[in-house]
Amino acid sequence: MKIAKILVIAAAVSVIVSCKNKSADTGFNVMISPDAGSSYKAGTDVPIKISYSASVKPDSVVYLLDSVHLAVKKDSSVVTLKTDTLKMGIKTITVKVYQGGKDEDAATNIIVLAPKEPEILTYKVEREFPHDTTSYTEGLIYHNGFLYESDGGRVAEGLGQSSLRKTDLNGKVLQKVDIDPKIFAEGIAIVNDKIVQLTYTEKIGYVYDLNTFKLEKTFTNNVGVEGWGMTSDDKKLYMDDSTNRIWFLDKTNYRQIGYIDVYDDKGPINQINELEYIDGKIYANIYTTDTMIVIDPKTGAVLQRADFSTLYPGKNDRNPSADVFNGIAWDAAGKRMFVTGKKWDKLFQVKMSDGK
Repeated sequence: MKIAKILVIAAAVSVIVSCKNKSADTGFNVMISPDAGSSYKAGTDVPIKISYSASVKPDSVVYLLDSVHLAVKKDSSVVTLKTDTLKMGIKTITVKVYQGGKDEDAATNIIVLAPKEPEILTYKVEREFPHDTTSYTEGLIYHNGFLYESDGGRVAEGLGQSSLRKTDLNGKVLQKVDIDPKIFAEGIAIVNDKIVQLTYTEKIGYVYDLNTFKLEKTFTNNVGVEGWGMTSDDKKLYMDDSTNRIWFLDKTNYRQIGYIDVYDDKGPINQINELEYIDGKIYANIYTTDTMIVIDPKTGAVLQRADFSTLYPGKNDRNPSADVFNGIAWDAAGKRMFVTGKKWDKLFQVKMSDGK
């Protein structure tokens, strides 16, 4: 279950797995640099250098970036890769040398990082509201004056039964539907008057009518490692899966249509959890931490970071069942942000500031 669990992030491990130079029987002996796994901040020009045997007189030298044509030459002169418009993460660079009907290729990879250190955000608590301590908060949304919350858990594992609920800001439950006791519910999003709910490891998604909470259908969700957080920009859904990847899903059939990998200026940010789309950016909790980050949904770069470690002091003394910080909701009309945690007894209205 998703409780203080250290995950082996396959996506992060793959960052430093290189594509080795492939030497065929042509005798070209093609080599390429930079070295596999080299990191560059977005905006840095990356010189791609190649070498081959002195006897080789290429008909053409073709360069590819992630299998997309980048450049073509007739010699070993340097090709410059511009990174200012690239998404964050691993980029595979391949060179193919052609001569006399024969060819040989070599490949390497680089890691594109965020162009600068995340800006530090601070917060001020404006109001406090009650929050149900039985709710192991996985997804949180503010919509038309009400909170919609996905509560995770499996009965056999001691967290209680997962549910989907609608409450007012005073914590009163107005609507609630319980999930199969064997299913661990996760993040939610509202789109097209529907509530879409993920599940943790079951590879199932639920679709409810927003007004009645009637379950309209289920769908198979094979996107990503697991189902964690979800949000929407009204055009598509965003979903994370325990790694540093945020998947894009079609809002009508819930199939994958793209993704970004989330990096700051030092490396990947794993265990991205609850998500909220706010004014063109994605706000995210980092699981097991008191950190919230702000992500560029076009590139995956971490733009800002906030530390909420002082938000709920003495939480375990006042509320022994309290678990980690998780839950971000946005009132677009009132420009209000709400945050909470799993089984917390408080929901906080906070105002963010960049300190300028």
